[in-house]
Amino acid sequence: MSEELVLAIPRSLFEELGAFQGIRLNVEPYLQCILDARHTRFLPRAQAEEDPRFKQIIPYVLIKREQSLLHYVRGKGSGEKRLVAKGSIGIGGHINPIDESLFATGRQFYESAVQRELNEELKIDGAFRHEIAALLNDDSTLVGKVHLGIVHLCELSQENVSKGEVCITGLQFLTLEELRSRREQLETWSQLCLDHFPQLVEAAKL
Repeated sequence: MSEELVLAIPRSLFEELGAFQGIRLNVEPYLQCILDARHTRFLPRAQAEEDPRFKQIIPYVLIKREQSLLHYVRGKGSGEKRLVAKGSIGIGGHINPIDESLFATGRQFYESAVQRELNEELKIDGAFRHEIAALLNDDSTLVGKVHLGIVHLCELSQENVSKGEVCITGLQFLTLEELRSRREQLETWSQLCLDHFPQLVEAAKL
């Protein structure tokens, strides 16, 4: 089996644009550069996971229905072993060359990757829409040091949602109050999104 390749940018570009810790709501100045094919590259995942000179680009989609968010626990089959058994409110994953084509580059290429990830990890009845709300960076953990999240907010009405991959366990909608009560069991990216959820909703304009 060939080694997985993942999309990344040099950390130096992130620092040039303005490195930050946590959530950044003003995303457009960053997106124009970090999704530009002139700045991105595909690296072997095993290398990228251990090399802090690069940041892997990860779409991180929050699924909202009324006043609740979709929550799950990462099972043993998760590609990121360091997050196994952690609770999460973000759906997403690495961007691979399969998402790239002659007709989809830059932002369009990225949007295709997001749709693929959602369709792989979840089964959602009916149509749904999502908007980019923020960027997320957490250099306080080994996982966070080599990843940069693009946070999306997806709004559902009454569509049914079920898991599409075995690594997703305990899938359920929880209220913000319920999520806050189990905050310490969440992965750090989910903690940050939960802490800034009102601002994310406002930024997404859904």
